[in-house]
Amino acid sequence: MGRFRDFRVYLAALLALVLMAGAAQAQDAVAPDVPWQDVITAQVEAFRTADAPEAFRYAAAPFQSAFPDAETFLITIVGSGYGPIMESTSHSFGAYSQVDPRSMAQQVMFTGRDLSRHEAIYVLTEEEGGWRVSGVQLVKAPGMGV
Repeated sequence: MGRFRDFRVYLAALLALVLMAGAAQAQDAVAPDVPWQDVITAQVEAFRTADAPEAFRYAAAPFQSAFPDAETFLITIVGSGYGPIMESTSHSFGAYSQVDPRSMAQQVMFTGRDLSRHEAIYVLTEEEGGWRVSGVQLVKAPGMGV
């Protein structure tokens, strides 16, 4: 799982870059036809129902090759601190930014059952089969959700 940790370090750096880029380079949060947001929503909904095969389906190729099966993927994700995504009751999209010609970074806000808030930066890569989640950096956000 060394590649998994290395990727989390990469995502932390990417998160800092995206946040520093500011609104001038970010796109409008409510843009029409943003296909990667559908992928995020589908994976989040799969996580919420513990549907490991469906959640794994939206993982990018490096994740699919790093895990022997969908159940191991789900167990690892939960054990790595991503439980707040699975336990969330709602999510909404913030700004997004193009990382490179085939990658996007998307801000996502989550509200938990206890009204706790978390913020994530999803990195998605366009693969042959469509957009796939390449990584997620999740942090606890201040305040309470509504």
